[in-house]
Amino acid sequence: MDIESSVLWFAMLSGVAGIGYGLYLTFWVLRLESGNDRMKEIAQAIQEGASAYLYRQYKTVGMVAAGMFVLLWLAGFWSETFGLLSATGFLVGAIASATAGYVGMIIAVRANVRTAQAASDGLNPALQVAFRGGAVTGLLLIGLGLLALAGFYAVASAVAGPEKAVHALISLGFGGSLISVFARVGGGIFTKAADVGADLVGKVEAGIPEDDPRNPAVIADNVGDNVGDCAGMAADLFETYVVTIVAAMVLAISLFPGNHQPVLLPLVLGGLTIFATILGTLFVKVGEGGTIMSALYKGLFVSGGLAAVAFFPVTMSMMDGVAGVSGIAYYVAALLGLVVTLAMVFITDYYTSTHYSPVKEIAKASETGHATNIIAGLAVGMQSTTWPVVVIAVAILSSFAICGGVDQGGLYGVAIAAVSMLSMAGIVVAIDAFGPITDNAGGIAEMSHLGADVRKITDALDAVGNTTKAVTKGYAIGSAALAAVVLFAEYARAASTVAHPITFDLKNPDVLVGLFIGGMLPFIFGALCMKAVGQAGGLIVEEVRRQFREIKGIMEGTGKPEYGRCVDIVTQAALQKMMIPGMIPVLAPILVGAILGPVVLGGVLVGSIVTGLFLAITMTSGGGAWDNAKKYIEERGLKGTETHKAAVTGDTVGDPFKDTAGPAINPMIKVINIVALLIIPLLV
Repeated sequence: MDIESSVLWFAMLSGVAGIGYGLYLTFWVLRLESGNDRMKEIAQAIQEGASAYLYRQYKTVGMVAAGMFVLLWLAGFWSETFGLLSATGFLVGAIASATAGYVGMIIAVRANVRTAQAASDGLNPALQVAFRGGAVTGLLLIGLGLLALAGFYAVASAVAGPEKAVHALISLGFGGSLISVFARVGGGIFTKAADVGADLVGKVEAGIPEDDPRNPAVIADNVGDNVGDCAGMAADLFETYVVTIVAAMVLAISLFPGNHQPVLLPLVLGGLTIFATILGTLFVKVGEGGTIMSALYKGLFVSGGLAAVAFFPVTMSMMDGVAGVSGIAYYVAALLGLVVTLAMVFITDYYTSTHYSPVKEIAKASETGHATNIIAGLAVGMQSTTWPVVVIAVAILSSFAICGGVDQGGLYGVAIAAVSMLSMAGIVVAIDAFGPITDNAGGIAEMSHLGADVRKITDALDAVGNTTKAVTKGYAIGSAALAAVVLFAEYARAASTVAHPITFDLKNPDVLVGLFIGGMLPFIFGALCMKAVGQAGGLIVEEVRRQFREIKGIMEGTGKPEYGRCVDIVTQAALQKMMIPGMIPVLAPILVGAILGPVVLGGVLVGSIVTGLFLAITMTSGGGAWDNAKKYIEERGLKGTETHKAAVTGDTVGDPFKDTAGPAINPMIKVINIVALLIIPLLV
């Protein structure tokens, strides 16, 4: 068996192993006790709402995907880059992305009630249920992603040859990207519209606690946690994972013609990290006197450490001497990717955790009113861009220089750093999906009137889950930036032919125009997402007020709110309002490329990466800091005070920042780049 066949079999078997262990964890979670009848009733309502929303979302997006499939097939009459092979790759990517998000969500909405029940046995049992429920999503993401990539490449290579197979993978990445941007936008609008509506009327106007069963929007709020933070994040990082590996493979076939080992290395690194992730999950447990966050970080460190060890022999055997660069250099580039992962986690933790000064500064500012809270939160969000950008810049320059610079494998070194970083997506998503599970567990405990000892444990898990959701968004943004840089590098190579060489020179007005247009797109995209949340949240506010006014006995606990009405309202609003922002990253590069040409389009790609990175970090870190400032104030026993009310306002403003617009910019900048890479054969 030659090396190509061996690598493809290893990658596919690794993918199967990841899926298999995810299924084992699924059965482990589902075997557990799901509590009393009241808990089961609430959990059932959340399950039905989440499933109904995702079904309608995928049905809507499926129509768009069907149109794209036909277009890619028919485009084969104009360029041999497209055709049935490219259209099939698009379909494979879309189905795999949707499957990872949907199945992960299905398990999350069943792990939540079991986490609440396990809390009656102590902190570690509850932690195990929540983390393993989240790990299902992470393992399905990397398992399905690698299986789809390796399986499709193997079939396509046999049918059309390695070079056409690699280029067909771009369509596969586009399929995952399309699902991702709609899942992020639609899920983000749903979760934050429900959250904002529930908070403004329930907490601020009626003065009832969060997750109080008297709030008509409480079920919609819990549904939103799953369709946004679980299914949305899964689709987002699935797309980033797949697109990064595809970008590295496409770049390798351009940089090293005739040498397939650099093309295959990203698949090997992905396969090795699946096994490292499986082993890392076994180390997540909290002992006597331990903390929840340290237990989660232990799994992250073990996975990263095992991956670092495993990368060395394969990198040396496959890459030593390629382009005149030692295997050690490529291995160091891979290590840099792992270091960036850890750095992004710790930097985001610093800006969003209640243990550090940024969150405490916002809490302090809340003492003097709503306006000073908003000012402090905006300042923290802007400030939080500094170190992530420094880390990403150092990683790009270092990996480029170590691997030979311009004349050798420098760009490939950057690609390997990005692949290495994204190979950790499984354990990172497991830590992220832990968040909505624990959030729901706390809500179920509150609505079921479980004991104070249970609520204390679910509150502790929820507080950590809020930080992990912010941390993983920082990771997602950093990885998106690296992936987009690699995609642009390949676009620049593909756009410049021997007959028509292209350089992106700032003295060229076409490049400057492109930079301005690209820099504008994340702001327009983010604005549409924010407005959608505000408008949909307004509908929920009106509905909750109506129910409080018209349904007798809600506040006394004798009348039952119409939970399903709020779920239906926010579902319709999210599906209607996700279409325009979702189509921006698809249509913008097509229109710019067709009207203004490939040089302007190249400027658009760079502009969108730069402003998108800064805007996404500002929104996600600022929003997370606002949220935890409110929790910090509550922990100090100041709930209900004017200080707390100011913090609730900041948290409400930060909600669409951190859970809708900010994280949706990640797939947005990658979709723009991958669509540009996909259509460049038609432009030159």
